[in-house]
Amino acid sequence: MLISRAIRNNPEDPFLFNNLGAVLHDSDKFSEAITSYKRAIQIKSDYADAYNNMGLVFQEQGKADEAISCYQKALQLQPNYPEANYNLGNTLKESGKLAGAIRCYQKAVELKPDYSEACNNMGNAFNDRGKLNEAVVCLKRAVTLKPDFSEAYYNLGNALHGMVRLEEAIDSYKKAIELKPDYPEAYNNIGIVFKDRGHLRKAIECYKTSLGLKPDFSKAHSDLLLAMNYDLSIGREGMFLESSDWWRRHGEPHANKFHHKGHNPHGRLRIGYVSPDFRGHSVSYFFLPLLMAHDRKEVEVFCYAEVKHPDKTTARIRGLADHWCSTVGFEDDTLAQKIDEDRIDILVDLAGHTANNRLTVFSRKPAPVQVTWLGYPGTTGMPVMDYRLTDEIADPEEDGDEYYSETLVRLKDGFLCYLPPDGAPDVAGLPAMKSGRITFGSFNNLPKVNERVIEAWSRILLQVPGSSLLLKSRQLTDESTRRRFMDLFTKNGVGSDRINMLSATSSISEHLDLYNRVDIGLDPFPYNGTTTTCEALWMGVPVVTLRGDRHASRVGASILTRVGLGDFISVDGDEYVCRAEKLAGDVDRLKDLRTGMRQRLMESPLCNSNSFAFGLEKIYRKIMR
Repeated sequence: MLISRAIRNNPEDPFLFNNLGAVLHDSDKFSEAITSYKRAIQIKSDYADAYNNMGLVFQEQGKADEAISCYQKALQLQPNYPEANYNLGNTLKESGKLAGAIRCYQKAVELKPDYSEACNNMGNAFNDRGKLNEAVVCLKRAVTLKPDFSEAYYNLGNALHGMVRLEEAIDSYKKAIELKPDYPEAYNNIGIVFKDRGHLRKAIECYKTSLGLKPDFSKAHSDLLLAMNYDLSIGREGMFLESSDWWRRHGEPHANKFHHKGHNPHGRLRIGYVSPDFRGHSVSYFFLPLLMAHDRKEVEVFCYAEVKHPDKTTARIRGLADHWCSTVGFEDDTLAQKIDEDRIDILVDLAGHTANNRLTVFSRKPAPVQVTWLGYPGTTGMPVMDYRLTDEIADPEEDGDEYYSETLVRLKDGFLCYLPPDGAPDVAGLPAMKSGRITFGSFNNLPKVNERVIEAWSRILLQVPGSSLLLKSRQLTDESTRRRFMDLFTKNGVGSDRINMLSATSSISEHLDLYNRVDIGLDPFPYNGTTTTCEALWMGVPVVTLRGDRHASRVGASILTRVGLGDFISVDGDEYVCRAEKLAGDVDRLKDLRTGMRQRLMESPLCNSNSFAFGLEKIYRKIMR
């Protein structure tokens, strides 16, 4: 090597050692590279470039603290060093320290105004903080500075998607693909936008294209599985086979890395809960009552939180947990090692194949018993996931157990326990008494509202004279999406004057208050509502559901059975329409239901957190033995 020969001739030249470090780094000889950079610094103690370059090596090794120390030393020596600011920003961002990362990127751009990479990464950091307007400004500047910057176009698409500017997001992703045709992440995220707009077939095609380009892309495969739950044409066997393929591709290569120490079955159980949704999210409405009611003489609770944007709910959950670990930035092996070191007895997944899941950590089997519950309506497909919590209505005995890789454990009083939100508005009188007409409503995630659902809802509206439908979903912020769904109702003979579409509200209280405009809730199918159904009931609104052939389409039946409203459960489309029409014609019953609904819920198993926690702890003890 020429550099080595030069060093032999000039053994006290720090620049040669710095260059040698770069060559060694490029060859993945990390320890030798660090030795070379340290030698450069030993010769020249104020060598900022060597500190910066050594930081890059530590960063690539996942040693964030060491990398940060190197970058900070470089900046002490040379404060106006844009690259060191940029690199420090990257490491802080990877560590979840977004505010500090943004300050570093801002300084880098101040020092180097054409620094497109810093603009791009600053946009990502703003996006991760939920500051979408700032993110778009940064990312548009990045592509202006560097028009062929495919990654910045992709990130711009992400920010626009977050703002529900869906057509613009698709255009940005397409530009990224035009510049980089083999861009699996861009194809995957176009799929997510198509799903949000209700174009399930197009979404599934995009996910499959993404996986074709990157077969080990576990996120795209999870996104594919989630989208399949919305698709009426995909049966249980198809879902199971795809879930099993997810395991073979992304889980099995990492399986069973840990050998667990002996456990005292009579001691206090150490239960670990893993979720990206320990925040203002639907999952928290069902996890919080369990967390509050857990008997700490029986269980010790560990929460592993993949939460990028902590909020008041995050703080509340953290305060209730015995142990808390933010997992943002943790590599799978690192997090699995942490869980093993915590000596977790039962590790519980609360996400399944939903966004930001950590199923690849579960693949490593860091706990002797692993359970999935709550966040996802189907099998994970993972043989190392030992159990799945459900009930006999959502998953009847001997009706589909073969479509789960897990052993099903059926909770006697239902697999859900609901915590009504604080500060919910009072239940108002029946809206029909003021308006003189029945208002149906659905506040479900828009991808659940497929063409078959719209056909059924249109039949209901046409059979109940003067009735209207109130739809609320975040995706309805997008004008093109609103037009598409309005056209579908028009196609089924329902005029636009009978459909009212609303987008996101600024607070949970405002969201719940909208139920005071609804007389009857309509549950979508095959993917029923969960939180939306509970919220509707809490606000006095009865919900009509259609029970299908799988868990996702039986959740509504499970909830309604627990609160004694089984006569609102239908078994086919005709009965669904008939039950909604019949209920719309019984104003007296609607008034009585509205008046007594909250009391009904509070006295039901659905809201009995102490009983739920006691039953689940007995199950934990049983499966641990």
